This record gives sequence, structure tokens and C-alpha cells, in this order.
Amino acid sequence: MAAAPQSVYWLGNDTLRVSAALFAENRRRLCTGLKAKDGVVPRSVVVLQGGEQKQRYCTDTDVLFRQESFFHWAFGVTEADCYGAIDVDSGKSFLFVPKLPESYATWMGEIYPKEHFKAKYAVDEVHYTCDIVSVLSNLKPATLLTLRGQNTDSGSICREASFEGISGFQVNNTLLHPVIVECRLTKTDMELEVLRYTNRISSEAHKMIMKHVKPGQKEYEMESLFQHYCYNKGGMRHTSYTCICGTGNNSSVLHYGHAGAPNDKTIMDGDMCLFDMGGEYYCYSSDITCSFPANGKFTPDQRAIYEAVLKSSRAVMAAIRPGVKWTDMHRLADQVHLEELVKIGILKGSVDDMLKVHLGSVFMPHGLGHLLGIDVHDVGGYPEGVDRIDEPGLRSLRMGRLVQERMVLTVEPGIYFINHLLDQALANSAQSCFIDNQVLARFRGFGGVRIEDDIAVTADGMELLTCVPRTVEEIEAFMAEPAKPFSPIVSAKS
Repeated sequence: MAAAPQSVYWLGNDTLRVSAALFAENRRRLCTGLKAKDGVVPRSVVVLQGGEQKQRYCTDTDVLFRQESFFHWAFGVTEADCYGAIDVDSGKSFLFVPKLPESYATWMGEIYPKEHFKAKYAVDEVHYTCDIVSVLSNLKPATLLTLRGQNTDSGSICREASFEGISGFQVNNTLLHPVIVECRLTKTDMELEVLRYTNRISSEAHKMIMKHVKPGQKEYEMESLFQHYCYNKGGMRHTSYTCICGTGNNSSVLHYGHAGAPNDKTIMDGDMCLFDMGGEYYCYSSDITCSFPANGKFTPDQRAIYEAVLKSSRAVMAAIRPGVKWTDMHRLADQVHLEELVKIGILKGSVDDMLKVHLGSVFMPHGLGHLLGIDVHDVGGYPEGVDRIDEPGLRSLRMGRLVQERMVLTVEPGIYFINHLLDQALANSAQSCFIDNQVLARFRGFGGVRIEDDIAVTADGMELLTCVPRTVEEIEAFMAEPAKPFSPIVSAKS
């Protein structure tokens, strides 16, 4: 195998240096996992296919490339149209890059030799994709292990490696997926460093927006500021997902920001803002939500709802440790919300009885949180044998496992006033008996509050990766301080 790699991904200035050793360690973990799995025979070779450069519909306009997640986890390659192979017995790594035509040098830039990629990614060998059959044949593999399995969030099947001539090999496409998913489930020290970085930059971007938001601005201006800060200060060309910049009633739209609701409302004085945005560095994600009043001062009702959500967030984070059930954490958040909504006067009666009729899901229809890593909804939430609980709220929970050390998770409780869910509850006698409709009417159009932090599970608890003002007092004091101008210029380092 190659010597300990020193190559780094670095975009200069104050951006993070990431060693190719991160991916060498991932490949080593994968080989260890495969050797321990029944059915994986000696002389097995993993073959992964990277992402392809795509064009916009039928045009020749390129879509901004982002690497396929499993391939990135194993190789850290930023270029499109590559393959990778790993000899499971020896751990030896092979990268296959496209052989580019001469015209590439005219339109796209320098054509690098294979040695360039060998040094850049610290792999054992680099070959052209057109030679993949001959190179693999020389290894005399008993089996090629290709990747096929379902993403339990999207329902989609991941792309299995395919190339002309693969039919000449013995191929198994069932053994690899569960093993590589388990490897991605827990993060190495090097991966945690990248995730700390994405959280630090994204947290600072959220804080900058809290300083600059003003009634009269457009929601998309906040999206633009977030993206600009993350790219300018953090080298993050991609966000982890479409930015959600909901204000006023839009803050009750859970996945606001899509093409039909594209962050285009004018922010009004008195609006609650719910800004859910995360930057991505070298394919590693962050996912942070901050909720606060646009004018910097909470009304009594805004404060009451915000502090109810903050209380549930802190209760969950205090309870997290290896071995707890993630479904129990969701139920804990529901219970705290219902207790607080009783104090506010929106609900009345026994919280235990409310839980029996799933009243919590009326106010928090989504899951408490999810795995985070190379994908914002990272893989592994529901392995074979672990099924979703078919109950309101819990059926939307993206992970059903016991919490494990080195998992990275989001904790994102929320309370929302979504008219059609409220109307359904009022029409349901089992739920409406707990609702004070006169008090509830005061919160129609309120929107919602979500507080989302990213955490890494430790041996005896958790590490909070996100760093933003969270209490009402911290938010109001922070927003009241004069904002420093955000300079788009980053000075060069000597």
C-alpha cells in the first residue's frame, strides 16, 4: 500500500487543510469490515463509480459538479467521471481517471498526467478508465464487489458501478452496501475535524445574518448573504441543501425555499425568522437552524414558544449518550413541547393522555433529527431489521437506531402552527378536547420555531458542534450590538 499520505485539500487563506489520510483510513476501515463479513471471499475487489458531469437538460451548459457520496468517502476525488477499486485482501487502492482528448487543453485547461492524481489522492496506482478491464483482470479477482442498496431517506437505489466488460467478472452487488453504510455511520477523528469546521463557518454565517437582518429586506437576501459568507470565508462552493429562509407564516413551512416558495417574501417588522442553512466543505455537511425575531426583540408569545423549543432541545441533549433509543429522544421532545404548550394555555388536560393520541405531531410533524456526514441526511438510519415506527411524527424520524459513539446527529425540535394540521386536530374529537381554540387563534399565522444543532456523540454524552446564540437574552443582546461591515475581501496570508 502507499505510504502514509500527506496530500491535502486546501483552498488557501483560513480554510481547512484536509489530508488524503482521511480517505486512506476510510478504505482501511472498509476492508476490515468486509473481511469480517460472511460471504466475502479472498481476492475480492471493491469497485466504485464516481459521479458523472451532467448538463442542464438538453443543453451544453454544465451543472456544477459535486462528487457521489460513497465514492467521495472512499477516495476524496473532486473530478468527475472516475472509478475506484480496492483490493480487500491487501488494501491496495486504484484510481481510474478519464483519458482526456487534446481539445480539453484548449477549452478546459491543463491535462494532468496519471502521476498528478497519484500524488494528489495518495492512492497506490492510477490508470485510465479505458484500461479498467485489463487492470482488474491482472488482479485475478474472485469477485468484484459493487454497490447496490436503498437509501432509506429518499427510497432511491444507489448507483452500481458499471463499465463495458464488467460482465466478464464474477460480480456480487449485495455484500458491499451494508458494510460501507456501517463504516459511514460513525466518524473518524479526521472526519470530525471537517464537521467541526463546517459547523464553525456555518455558525458564523448565521450570526452574521442575525446582525444584518432588517424588516423590509427580502428572504433571499439572507440566503445570498449566507452563501456568500460560507464561500468567501470558508471555501464552501456548495450548501448542504436548499437554504430555508422562512419568515412570518413561512416559518411554518418545513421545507420552504423550494422552487414553488423560493425565499421571496418581504421580511416584516414583528416576523419570526426561521433560517435553516448549512455550508458544505469537501462534501462534508452542516445543518443549522436559528429562529429569532426580525426586529431583534421577542414578543411575549414569541418568547414563550421559543423557550419551549429550547427547553426540549436542552432536555434531549442532556439525555443523549451511547445506548439510548433515538425514538425515545423524539418522544422526550414531544413531551416537553406538550408540557410547555399547557403552560402557555394553548393546550389543557393530561399530557400523558395527549401523548396517547399523538398530539405532539400536530405541532412537530417532522422527526427530531438525523444522521449527518457526507450527506446532510446521512446513510444508515434504518439498517435491515430496523423498521420505522408507523406513528405520526415518528414515521418521519430519519433514524431508528440506538445512539452510538462517534455518530454525528442533528437535534432539531420545533413547534409550528400549520393551519391544515391544526384544522385536522380540531376536527378530531380525540385531539380537539385538549385544545383551547380561543388561545390557539392568537397563534394562527405565527409561523414556527425550530432550533437545530449538530452534535457528535461521545463515550459519555455529546459534543456540541454548533456555536450560535441560543437563549432569548443572548439573541437579543447579540442582535442589539452594532454590526461590523462584512468585507468580501479576504487578505492574503504571508
